[in-house]
Amino acid sequence: MAKYRKLGKKADQRKALLRNQVTQLIYHGKIETTEARAKEVRKIAEHLITLAVKEKDNYDEVTVTAKVAKKDKDGKRIKEVVDGKKVTSYDEVEKKIKKDQPSRLHARRQMLKVLYPVVEVPADAAGKKAGTKKVDLTAKLFDEYGTKYAGRNGGYTRIVKIGERRGDGAMKVILELV
Repeated sequence: MAKYRKLGKKADQRKALLRNQVTQLIYHGKIETTEARAKEVRKIAEHLITLAVKEKDNYDEVTVTAKVAKKDKDGKRIKEVVDGKKVTSYDEVEKKIKKDQPSRLHARRQMLKVLYPVVEVPADAAGKKAGTKKVDLTAKLFDEYGTKYAGRNGGYTRIVKIGERRGDGAMKVILELV
């Protein structure tokens, strides 16, 4: 008996499809797809959430000093003249950062093997690079879903059937995080 569904695709296409759907499920919270695809996506997504739940508190808080450029009221960097050259002036600021312990770092890298990078584009700047920002899905998994599902032993997703697709009659479902 097969260990997984082949979904009528070659291996590279199947992996890309599943990675994309898992990424969209984690980002949006629910997706609409066929029943066979949903069952495969569910396996991968539940594994990632389980990693996040296990490693959610496995970090150290470290204080570091960082150089931050001085800025004026308009948000532009302040320059001062040193030896006839304009040089940006900096302040030293202490920041607290989360430093992953080795097992959490390994879990983060396992997640990054599956998840595609997501770039959020504001609606008014569609098609432009200005105003875009990268979404850290691993941080979302650890911070949001890790704490949300901490008291739950599996079963993080739900499949709701919504009817057959016109054309080929494939069962359409909504796969959502509980």
